[in-house]
Amino acid sequence: MDAQALQRSWDQVTEHGEQVPLYFYSHLFVSYPEVRSMFPLSMANQRDKFVGALGRIVSHADQIEHDAAFLQHLGRDHRKYAVLAEHYNAVGASLCATLAHFLGPEWDEELAAHWTAAYQVVARIMVEAAEDASESTPDWWDADVMSAERRTMDLTLLTVRPRRPFAFRPGQSISMEIPQRPRQWRYFSPANAPRADGSIDLHVQQIDGGQVSPSVVRSLKAGDTVKLGAPVGERLTLRDTSPRELLLVAGGTGLAPLLALLEQIDGAWHRSGSGPSVHLLHGVRMPWHLYDRPRLRQLAETRSWFEYTEVVSDDPSYPGTRGKVGTVAARQVQPGRTAMVCGGPQMVAHTLERLAAAGLPPEHIKYEHFYYAAADDHTAGPPLLRQETPSEDQQAPSGFATADGSVDPGRDLPEADAWTRRRRGLRLPRSAR
Repeated sequence: MDAQALQRSWDQVTEHGEQVPLYFYSHLFVSYPEVRSMFPLSMANQRDKFVGALGRIVSHADQIEHDAAFLQHLGRDHRKYAVLAEHYNAVGASLCATLAHFLGPEWDEELAAHWTAAYQVVARIMVEAAEDASESTPDWWDADVMSAERRTMDLTLLTVRPRRPFAFRPGQSISMEIPQRPRQWRYFSPANAPRADGSIDLHVQQIDGGQVSPSVVRSLKAGDTVKLGAPVGERLTLRDTSPRELLLVAGGTGLAPLLALLEQIDGAWHRSGSGPSVHLLHGVRMPWHLYDRPRLRQLAETRSWFEYTEVVSDDPSYPGTRGKVGTVAARQVQPGRTAMVCGGPQMVAHTLERLAAAGLPPEHIKYEHFYYAAADDHTAGPPLLRQETPSEDQQAPSGFATADGSVDPGRDLPEADAWTRRRRGLRLPRSAR
């Protein structure tokens, strides 16, 4: 396949703006009506993202073939949408029809062959990963809601218990579909290490304008049944070779996966009498958003290896530490420390920048690339996950025909190791500036 021809032709197509996804979906749903049920009824917020992501993935297929982990994840994840191998044919045919429509005479036999070959690379990797995964794991896990505690005005703490064994590692994320919003999956991070009874704690903050989080916070109740997707993510997990000095930086409900890590570390100290020393900073706008303050203060009082700092940014009357949590975290940079960062897009981007400016090497700064979407930037490579943000109702990871219709692998997030890229003349996301 000719990578330059693929990229050049896709750039030409994207010049037509919103007409591209409109044509694509019209062709797809008219020609293949059986796939319509995989998409939400309202697609206004994500139709352009799906097509844009699809084009960018396929037009870079020459690179993806050498790093297939992302596509393998997508293939496995798509099982929860009941995506079958034949559905890839439908999407591929509609993609080619869209290209032919907008490229006109330039869509010749040679260019069509390049696009067909590229699409087949992508589809093959995804289908094979899905087939392999289906032999060992279910497409999704049904889970019972055991409790739903409204902790603050806009925050609910859920406890769910899968009906079948569900293995995950502290620091990973899982997608969830609730009965009140079918076919709309969202990602959340367990706030606990694995338990003997299999229960999982999830922290859900209501996002204004979100399609799912308000229903979780207001309507989900004990006795409801939700669906869970397979766990994903590695960069916020700990291994036997993990560093001995950890700086955990959380913004809002980004605290959840870091709480799971704390449980894991606490267990290690109890079993062996050794483990990492940890300094956790929890940044919030107002002091009442410190929703797990009693538990963390008690832990700091009873664990010699743990230090806890609360940081409030928007209340000038707060008597404790004030400011942006990334700025405060930068003051804690020490040789040998590794930082792990989790929170909203602007918080993460700002924290990455501040830690790097304080001299922490990029390899000592960990965050999940796919978590974070800055609302107005569209420059990065493929992420995996999406959560709801104030800027848009974000959806689950996607590649092709998905139940939520979203996909933007080029979506607005701080690029991996973005702080080092600035020095090479590459563009940082606007939220990091």
